[in-house]
Amino acid sequence: MELKDKIIVVTGAASGIGKAMCIRYAAEGAKAVICVDRDAVGAKVTANDMNGHAYTVDVAVESEITAMIDHVEANIGPIDLFCSNAGISVAGGVEVGNDDWQRIWDINVMSHVWAARHLVPLMSERGGGYLLNTSSAAGLLNQVGSAPYGVTKHAAVGLAEWMAMTYGDQGIKVSVLCPQAVRTEMTKGHEDHVAAIDGMMEPEPVAEACVHTIRAETFLVLPHPEVIGYMRAKTENYDRWIGGMRKLNRKYGGFDA
Repeated sequence: MELKDKIIVVTGAASGIGKAMCIRYAAEGAKAVICVDRDAVGAKVTANDMNGHAYTVDVAVESEITAMIDHVEANIGPIDLFCSNAGISVAGGVEVGNDDWQRIWDINVMSHVWAARHLVPLMSERGGGYLLNTSSAAGLLNQVGSAPYGVTKHAAVGLAEWMAMTYGDQGIKVSVLCPQAVRTEMTKGHEDHVAAIDGMMEPEPVAEACVHTIRAETFLVLPHPEVIGYMRAKTENYDRWIGGMRKLNRKYGGFDA
């Protein structure tokens, strides 16, 4: 899929990867870039940088996602690419409270479900579209120090896989973004954490990787090439991989998201 003349929605657009996506898509000649964030000021700043459109939306609320999609479709045009990018992290394990588990589940997983629930019928009716969901390398591997993050990012990958195999025959392409550490507000102060072992990437190369993957219409977006090797090591010998992760947990398990 080429991005020129496309209408593109990006959630989590006020900063970090989402902002970099918006700027990069605009540089590709997108017809309209819809900059979505619960941070109204941040979304407007991003939109102003490329003459885009700012929408204030809490992606943890289904009705706000669907209202935004309806408004864009009615007033700007049919959405060609929807980047469900917003996400949060919560530190801790099974002791994390139910409210925190539910919020991270709603943002990291259900926001993807809700966007697809509303967009898939529209895209299918007009012959296709593209969904790009942001997960993490933690969705393919796991996250030392944060069960809620590791679990929800695994679920995000599983959902993207399911949508790719289910909606592909309807002309809907699906990709999932799985970077390691990226310099964003979420990782601020954690530059020496386990996810940054292979370096802390800036958001711009991540957005560039998304453009290349969308153009090629392939499933995985892996800005950090090391991740594919870690995936292979995990599947080749699960017990050995868990042993290695236990070592990392002993060193980095006190991560405070």
